[in-house]
Amino acid sequence: MAGNAKRPKVGVGVFIFSPLHPGCVLIGKRKGSDGQGTYGLPGGHLEFGEEWHECAKREIFEETGLTVKNVGFAAVVNSVILKEEYHYITIFMKTEIDTENGIGEPINTEPDKCEGWEWHEWNSKMFPSPLFRPLQDARAQGYNPFET
Repeated sequence: MAGNAKRPKVGVGVFIFSPLHPGCVLIGKRKGSDGQGTYGLPGGHLEFGEEWHECAKREIFEETGLTVKNVGFAAVVNSVILKEEYHYITIFMKTEIDTENGIGEPINTEPDKCEGWEWHEWNSKMFPSPLFRPLQDARAQGYNPFET
């Protein structure tokens, strides 16, 4: 393999649950990056040396101002769009809002990257679309964050 061969990137997406919004996950409409105009979860790139749960907490706080607890593994997808030279391994984590130690509703702290955060019922036929590719792949594979 050549030294300059392309390699997949690693992303972390996070399913956030709230007792105030049962059956819902937090999603936002992306702007200014890969997947612009699609709906995705809070998340971002895994940094070198970073643990998955640390990345999840960091990205959630950076993007929404929320603090969370009970972060755990949810699923992983391999998303490839060759014509766009897009290849990500996305690790999905799941967590719940820590309402005792933080705010209970998200703030759009990166308005240049997201139009805003909203709670949407996962099993609703009205779930927003189009979805960011990794989230689209997870749903297509039948993943349900509310099943163990």
